[in-house]
Amino acid sequence: MSLPARLSALGTPVLPASVASIGDQDALLGGLHRHVAGIARDAVREIDRELPGYLRTHDARYAGMPAFTAEWAIGHFVGLLGDPGLPSAAITEHFRRLGAGEARRGRHLEMFQAALRIAAGVAVRRLTEEAERLDAGVTSATVVRMTQAVLGYLDQLASAAADGHADSGARQAGHLRSQRRMLLEKIIEPGTDLSQVRFLAADCGWPMPRTVAAVALAEAGGGLGARRALPPDVLRGLHLDDPCLIVPDPDGPGRRRAVDTALTGQAAAVGPTVPVTRCAESLRLARQALALAQEGVIEAPLPIAAVDHIPLTMLGRSPELASLLVDRKLRPLLRSPRAHARDKLVETFLFCIEGNFNATEVAARMHVHAQTVRYRVRQLEALFGDDLHDPAQRLEFHLALRAWLAPRR
Repeated sequence: MSLPARLSALGTPVLPASVASIGDQDALLGGLHRHVAGIARDAVREIDRELPGYLRTHDARYAGMPAFTAEWAIGHFVGLLGDPGLPSAAITEHFRRLGAGEARRGRHLEMFQAALRIAAGVAVRRLTEEAERLDAGVTSATVVRMTQAVLGYLDQLASAAADGHADSGARQAGHLRSQRRMLLEKIIEPGTDLSQVRFLAADCGWPMPRTVAAVALAEAGGGLGARRALPPDVLRGLHLDDPCLIVPDPDGPGRRRAVDTALTGQAAAVGPTVPVTRCAESLRLARQALALAQEGVIEAPLPIAAVDHIPLTMLGRSPELASLLVDRKLRPLLRSPRAHARDKLVETFLFCIEGNFNATEVAARMHVHAQTVRYRVRQLEALFGDDLHDPAQRLEFHLALRAWLAPRR
């Protein structure tokens, strides 16, 4: 069988008949086999020159692998020229393992594929040169077919490497997710042990921060697309019954903005910044703030910053205390038998406190005329007297109004 016919048997287009006899072709393949080791060394040198450091030829653990792989791959290709039915399972599995190794080292396949292309170029050039020296009647058409055959063979090896890389990457990603879930669960334990946190953090490659902030989420399923924009070191506890996130070093440059942007519009509350061992406290406050927001006690853009609503959060922890405060501060108003008028006065009172009794601003928020606001303020003054404008009582009034309005909203 001629060299062109052998190339054709590998799946390339049929070539013109070779000038060499079958016997000559067998001699040619034998001659090419003798040069495989040298071609492999040339390929490794060329890869090392164009991709410095990639092959790690100076590391004793890896020094022999590039030459071994190149020699095996090129030798197998020459063997296929002699016998297109030659089994390829072993070389294919070898390249699957190489791809898996790239994934385990955290490397993408771009450099690996570039190295394959460089080796293929060297192989085509050297194989055709050796065929010409052996007087195999190599024409320009034969060179084209040789190139096509090598590239087709290269695609098969690259595909095997990609499969191995994908499989290993998926397994690694699953293992990493599991490790990070364990880390998150340890961090949010009350009174967690810092040494155990450090051990788990090192095990999953999580840089140990000085501080953290917990983020309480209303549900794990909502807004997952947006959360993909979160910084990669944010720990995700979406598997928990009460899902959460842990943000490392939340006060670092741009960190809070990145989290807020990723969670914009999501039902979430960000707890205060605390040392790692106090993360459970940050998460508890975040969950309390989120619950109060869902009840209507806290009204703020999402995600909510728990530290901006500490008085309401503290009050929300004790319904009995909230009830006592409402009764003590709002009793004159709540005695009114006219429920509709009473509710309008309560709402006006709240907006006046939040708007510093600016009638124009309050009217805009309530969608009423400013004169209506002034009339209601006079009614409130009749009920509360000087207490209405006493700065020392403003916080208590605000808390009581929020606590009373929340369940009615």
